[in-house]
Amino acid sequence: MRDDDTDPVLARRTALTVLGAGLVAGCSTYGGTQAPPPSAAPGGTSLGAAADIPVGGGKVFADRQVVVTQPVAGTFAAFSAVCTHQGCTVDTVANGTIDCPCHGSKFKIADGSVANGPAAQPLPKKAVTVTGGKITLA
Repeated sequence: MRDDDTDPVLARRTALTVLGAGLVAGCSTYGGTQAPPPSAAPGGTSLGAAADIPVGGGKVFADRQVVVTQPVAGTFAAFSAVCTHQGCTVDTVANGTIDCPCHGSKFKIADGSVANGPAAQPLPKKAVTVTGGKITLA
């Protein structure tokens, strides 16, 4: 096979692959340096002060897709903030439940189990630690 007999489809694919890789590389550096992720802590991601989580309630960290609750004083739990019904992000913690705005599913703050459907599965648990008054997502 001679050099001028190359397959035009293969040559086009190769050119598009190279072009696509160049665009991705260019986009990753566009705008200069990136800011570091919010409060990355050794061994996990800092979510903030434990004092920000009310007893008998919780707080949704939508950017981290996690909800942290404090069912009783000093006991913290964390769950995925993605509703198991259809993947919406839960947005409220009130009256002992973690609530999804899309279809009304509610999950118990103590263990993430379903309190009210249509969701049939509990929220998956996440690992958090509280040290020195700070909550860290593992």
